[in-house]
Amino acid sequence: MTISAICKRDVVATRRTESVIDAARLMRKHHVGSLVIVEDSAQGGMVPVGIITDRDITVSVTALGLDPAAITVNEIMADSVVCIHENAGIAETVALMRTKGVRRLPVVNDSGALTGVIAADDLLSLLADELTGLADSAERERRHEQETRRSGV
Repeated sequence: MTISAICKRDVVATRRTESVIDAARLMRKHHVGSLVIVEDSAQGGMVPVGIITDRDITVSVTALGLDPAAITVNEIMADSVVCIHENAGIAETVALMRTKGVRRLPVVNDSGALTGVIAADDLLSLLADELTGLADSAERERRHEQETRRSGV
């Protein structure tokens, strides 16, 4: 299964020039904990250039008593963004998240345009469902074996 099959396509994004207060309002409006920072691509579409989280706002602005209306997203976002190609597999995505120490990855196509976002929580839900299915299968096999032995077959 590729990441494109499970990533969220309705990405909430903004520009570098957005104020931190407006970014926070956008997060609140859409009930998200992060925004992908984008720029227009020469090939068309939007290219991710950064990511900002609610934690970034808290640690870099609020905790320091700074004015979120006077600071742009560009001033507090990470200098580089780690992206994953939409054809990447789950194991590759998990390995990249672990290696880079990130919980969210913008998903991009061949031209680098933003096509979605994948979060560690999305992967945890998927893997939990798969493990539950595997556990259920093992339980069904055990019950089937017990029933077969009882019936003498």
